[in-house]
Amino acid sequence: MDYYTASDSAILKELGERTRKLRLRKNISQQDLAERTLLSIGTIKSLEAGKGKLSTLVAVLRELGTLDQLNQFIPPITISPIEMAAASSKSPSKRKRASGAGRKSKNT
Repeated sequence: MDYYTASDSAILKELGERTRKLRLRKNISQQDLAERTLLSIGTIKSLEAGKGKLSTLVAVLRELGTLDQLNQFIPPITISPIEMAAASSKSPSKRKRASGAGRKSKNT
């Protein structure tokens, strides 16, 4: 799947389908998964249909034993030693938020 050309709903459906296949590979019914995660079966069905919430996905991945896959989903941000040295020499304070300078003004 080309995620950059796919719609958001298509990507969510793909995530739901992958979650469903993972559940089936582990031979767990929707009812069992709902009971184990303390979620309703309707919530599990919604997730598998691509309409779930992020908190539901986390609970299901935890129960299916694949929560560690989130490191591949959104890898931790690391700073190279060169970037770290450059940053410490420029300013003693750490950057706390983006400046927003790249956004267009609503008034233009």
